[in-house]
Amino acid sequence: MKISSVDFFYLSLPEVRDIGDGSQDALLVRVEADGHVGWGECEAAPLVSIASWNCPMSHSACKPVSASVLGQRLDNVDDIRRINACVREHSFDLLQADHTLSGIDIALWDLLGRKLGEPVWRLLGYKRSFPKTAYASQLFGDDPQATLRRAEAAARSGYRAAKFGWGPYGRGTAETDAAHVHAAREGLGKDIALLVDAGTVWGDDAAAAKKRLAALEICGAVWLEEPFVNGALSAYHELSKSCKTVKLAGGEGCHNFHQASAMIDYAGLGFVQIDTGRIGGITTAKQVADYAVAKGVQFVNHTFTTHLALSASLQPFAGMERDNLCEYPFEPSALGREFTAGKIPPDANGQVCAPESPGLGLEPDWVALKKYLVEVEIKVAGRKVFSSSRVPC
Repeated sequence: MKISSVDFFYLSLPEVRDIGDGSQDALLVRVEADGHVGWGECEAAPLVSIASWNCPMSHSACKPVSASVLGQRLDNVDDIRRINACVREHSFDLLQADHTLSGIDIALWDLLGRKLGEPVWRLLGYKRSFPKTAYASQLFGDDPQATLRRAEAAARSGYRAAKFGWGPYGRGTAETDAAHVHAAREGLGKDIALLVDAGTVWGDDAAAAKKRLAALEICGAVWLEEPFVNGALSAYHELSKSCKTVKLAGGEGCHNFHQASAMIDYAGLGFVQIDTGRIGGITTAKQVADYAVAKGVQFVNHTFTTHLALSASLQPFAGMERDNLCEYPFEPSALGREFTAGKIPPDANGQVCAPESPGLGLEPDWVALKKYLVEVEIKVAGRKVFSSSRVPC
């Protein structure tokens, strides 16, 4: 097969609010090769990612992503890995390229899986897809009582784990943060795993993060996620030495294997969280998953948006039995909820598995998505280089 076209579709709610909810807009990718189609999704600012596909070449290491993808052969998994490496080499100085590559790489795996009649996880070499405990991923409430109600809702929904993050956490006093954590524990009860996400709020201030550890330990939190910005290795390592039972989680901001491996090696993490829509797609996420296992760090997906992204994020570690936690989009926006016709619902035990169907096992629901489609046109020197007027159906 030869890659004949790559199309990008910018989808957005009518109003995007200033909150920590990445499901308010999306960039959907379609790849075509010899009549076969695959779908992917980029986790980043959609318009910037589209621009990195089309932008003029600045020099030999700053080419548009399109230069490394269009016309390429796509017959086996080695071709996907070759294309992934080609984009890295030729768009090295194009910082958004990693995010754009991610959606394309996911779509390539989906396309090849569909053509061969195999789920992506089997193409990755796994014999079976192990169930993962889905944790309901949601924001902290505006106050502890709101957090309590959200925790109770997660418990009623049958989840065995729940994560609370962002919102007011880390922006006030340690006492207020402790009240939120205690409220979350009260609402979940003693048997549901509690996870906390600080959303990089303390930058690299280890002292501020240490003030929150006592409440996390008392409430039995499994982890404290992203207390610092991605790559703040010294701060992570320092904080990890003060942790007793709670572990540190991080890595969703990593854009390539080397950033992720540095977090695994030097940050003192117990869990590395990788976003398949940022890291460079399924290809790179699988590379990180293998490395994490070898280093004794548990691999976890980062997914807060759609079920297409959820399926893509499950594939790289589907066959790893020990790595059994899965971030699950518990309260996505209407766009996130309507993104695909099929879903990956938790079973009676609160667990999910990567689909058995070919490719990613899910497709965009264009009947629902048409109303979210935003028209985009990019011109350079008066010449149109991109238009999203071509709809998928």
